[in-house]
Amino acid sequence: MPSFLFASWQLLARLLCALCMHARALSRASVAALATCAFFAFVAMSGKAHGAPDKAQLVQLLKLLDERLNSQGDYQAELYINTKESGKEPTTFGAFVFRRAADQRFMLLFTHPKNFQGQGYLRADRNLWFYDPSVGRWERKTERERIGGTNSRRSDFDEARLADEYDATDDGEETLGAYTAQVLTLRGKPDVDVAFPVVKLWVDSKTKNLLKRQEFALSGRLLRTAYFAKWKRIYSESKKGDVWYPEESHYFDEIEKGDSTLVLVKSVDLRPLEANLFTKAWFESKSR
Repeated sequence: MPSFLFASWQLLARLLCALCMHARALSRASVAALATCAFFAFVAMSGKAHGAPDKAQLVQLLKLLDERLNSQGDYQAELYINTKESGKEPTTFGAFVFRRAADQRFMLLFTHPKNFQGQGYLRADRNLWFYDPSVGRWERKTERERIGGTNSRRSDFDEARLADEYDATDDGEETLGAYTAQVLTLRGKPDVDVAFPVVKLWVDSKTKNLLKRQEFALSGRLLRTAYFAKWKRIYSESKKGDVWYPEESHYFDEIEKGDSTLVLVKSVDLRPLEANLFTKAWFESKSR
């Protein structure tokens, strides 16, 4: 039995013993009332020991989520992206995503369809840039803008930095399908530019994998919901351990009802990337 629970049982036992010793001097109603109080005191103490995690524990959970999503080194993945918009035919995209943890570099390069081929995004020196080879020009973008013609954002493909960008509060546990999930509400830290100021997470209590994510405006309006249907684990040479990544993700626009994006990760490569990869010159050479 855990020590905190044992101590709670001890306290309850002492209270009940005291009641028994003085039962003759008390009315039956008084004894019942005191016994009830003792029981609920025990429940409260046990609940507190089992209950909401403190701030330090929440920070550790966010760091664990970040670690689960990050390779702690170089990362390359091939993506299949299917996007649906109300009143339009679905569009299928192919893309490669590259990122480097050491200097927080990120790049996404579309390979198809033909009218998107060579387009993509590069983050360097804390700036996010979009490149269109048809006009040969770079355009600065914000964290909140959609990636290409999809319902995805840069943060969906880049490294997770939840512990650096958000403060968390615990909302207890909920049942989500076949899973028991710990629910967290995150609020963006002051002076940190985030795509969504308020985020709600459902984390699998058993595996600590992210199951569901909802993103809100500062007004509280729900903007987008994401479900992470499948997770996969691979070995990272740089980390000398396993890395998890969401193999299948679904994103639903809560403003434009009917708009959604499916992201499938077809392959992942954790070998070191070229030193000059995250440059505009390299990107342009691959866009021709």
